[in-house]
Amino acid sequence: MKIALFSQEFNEEVKSIFDKIINNKFSENFSFFLHKDLNTEGLDFSNKSYFKYSKASDLKDEVDLLISLGGDGTFLRSIEYVKNNNIPILGINTGRLGFLASTKKENIEKSIEKIFKKKFKIEERSLIKVSLEGDKQLDSQFPYALNEISVVRKDTTSMVNINTSLNGIHLNSYWSDGLIVSTPTGSTGYSLSCGGPVISPSCQSLVLTPISPHNLNARPLVISDSTKISISVSGREEYHLLSIDSKVYTVNNETKILVEKSDFNIKVANLNNYNFYKTLKEKLLWGKDKRN
Repeated sequence: MKIALFSQEFNEEVKSIFDKIINNKFSENFSFFLHKDLNTEGLDFSNKSYFKYSKASDLKDEVDLLISLGGDGTFLRSIEYVKNNNIPILGINTGRLGFLASTKKENIEKSIEKIFKKKFKIEERSLIKVSLEGDKQLDSQFPYALNEISVVRKDTTSMVNINTSLNGIHLNSYWSDGLIVSTPTGSTGYSLSCGGPVISPSCQSLVLTPISPHNLNARPLVISDSTKISISVSGREEYHLLSIDSKVYTVNNETKILVEKSDFNIKVANLNNYNFYKTLKEKLLWGKDKRN
């Protein structure tokens, strides 16, 4: 089995967990791939093969599983090294909320055993793709979002006007601070904090959630993920911000932003005891009301 390891930082906690993964009684004859920015000093690779990677093509046809160690932001960054290579990602949460991870650092010993015995199930998560109409192109080799894309105002305290069309039909002009287009996976993120609904990851849908709309009748809208979305922004400034998960770009006003479902999915590896609704209940403290 070949395993890739990814983290955005390499502190003592991360190094300790990586060491437990690499040097345990179940990892004999395993090969490991570490991101080029990770310092391998202090890690013992005795009788183990390890390689460095810097891009998705380094892992294609080479790796069976990628382990992401960190919070949800780290997990989102890790998908750029998987892309459409059909490599499952398993998240170990060392952050705060960690909706995308299937296990916590506190359970690392039991989790490692399950990982190496392949006691996990694969779940597919949809992504959304972003492009700009015409000759304008995003400066991104991976214009895809697992959580959400958002358009928000820049360099102004004034609202922006966000013209939104679905399948070529005008839906609304949102006077607001911004607009979020979320996948089911991202429904527990930015969209939720702006009043959007929680959606099961298996649903084939997207959510449009306005950010602080001026009109209170502008509510979140759930649509089919086969819908093609067109967005353009106008306002007092010349530019606005476009975020694609953790990546942020400056875009000229009136530029048409096209959003649609990606033609490939990301594979998420969950340990056998993982349950989305159980995680949801735990993270959002449902059932903790003392009156229950």
